[in-house]
Amino acid sequence: MHKLKCILAAFFVLIALTAPSFAVQRKVTLIVPGMNCSACRVTLNKALKKVTGVEQVGIVLEQKLIIVTYDDLKTNVEALIKATTDAGYPSQTRKVQK
Repeated sequence: MHKLKCILAAFFVLIALTAPSFAVQRKVTLIVPGMNCSACRVTLNKALKKVTGVEQVGIVLEQKLIIVTYDDLKTNVEALIKATTDAGYPSQTRKVQK
């Protein structure tokens, strides 16, 4: 009986140590001052959707805003800003939301 308890305890410890961390879906609003036209919108949409972990991209051209929903285990805000900057449109965060 003692041996069975030890095996079960070891099993549960192993499960706890190897359990994956759970991703949290996050949203960030990016301000993109250089976004002025529909072509900008298309370019930025494509650039952000290439980033692993990006789930949704919403663009408000008139306000020069992009709202990105992403998986925080696969990407981060810095990678999103880099993607817009590499596409020719430097951005900055407006506010990070959960």
